[in-house]
Amino acid sequence: MNDPIGDMLTRIRNAQMRGKSTVATPASKLRAWVLDVLQQEGYIRGYEATTGANGHPAIEISLKYYEGEPVIRELKRVSKPGRRVYMGVKDIPTVRQGLGVSIVSTPQGVMSDANARAANVGGEVLCTVF
Repeated sequence: MNDPIGDMLTRIRNAQMRGKSTVATPASKLRAWVLDVLQQEGYIRGYEATTGANGHPAIEISLKYYEGEPVIRELKRVSKPGRRVYMGVKDIPTVRQGLGVSIVSTPQGVMSDANARAANVGGEVLCTVF
């Protein structure tokens, strides 16, 4: 697999289109950090580390719905393996005029765009969520 974050985001998108309550994805630290930001911002209920059917570590993500509709309306990968997107603190994009969140990988860890601006750090823009 070339793009593990893109794979996780696609699994979340697909599970929400089908109305699933949970979705499983292979475990990694970066995926867990991205899920931490999604949980802090209120886009998912939570996640827990489990073991997959083949014995490999996995993450079980609990999706969040409001009045039958998924809370996450749009989930886009910005920085891809073929084209990395790095931005300074002044260039980090706002999503839907501040209603959405950009997830940024900075030297101080993976954080939301608002937290990156508060910490005055830039980095790689992983994805945007609305």
